[in-house]
Amino acid sequence: MRAEQIIAKAICLFRNDDLILVAEGFDEVKEEFYYRPIGGKIEFGETSAQAIQREVLEEIEANIHNLNYIGTIENIFTYNGDLGHEVVFVYDAEFVDKSFYANPSFLGKEDNGATFKLLWKAISDFTNNKLTLVPDGLFDLL
Repeated sequence: MRAEQIIAKAICLFRNDDLILVAEGFDEVKEEFYYRPIGGKIEFGETSAQAIQREVLEEIEANIHNLNYIGTIENIFTYNGDLGHEVVFVYDAEFVDKSFYANPSFLGKEDNGATFKLLWKAISDFTNNKLTLVPDGLFDLL
């Protein structure tokens, strides 16, 4: 993460009844797990909606449809001891391939080849600080 840089990102909520699809992450300094919807950095010349479609295709090889803008969150946070600042465009969508809804968990892949775990988690798991949903303020958009 670069110091003193604001990064534009886009994330997408996928719902399956009372579940949402989230990637599991771990902050080594805080020694805490956190959960975030799939998505990533918006590239120069690309809209946030285009970024979501590209990121989902790159990370889990899935096509999506019914993409809807929900809101924007300005997120100032600390991750692994570093200060971060991002503006996050939040969408929801549906998978074209319905088999994604049947798997309780599966792996995604970052640009560098590293894998990450995706899970369907109950929305209620993010109440009362039971699990941490990021970015801050995302739960209010659900």
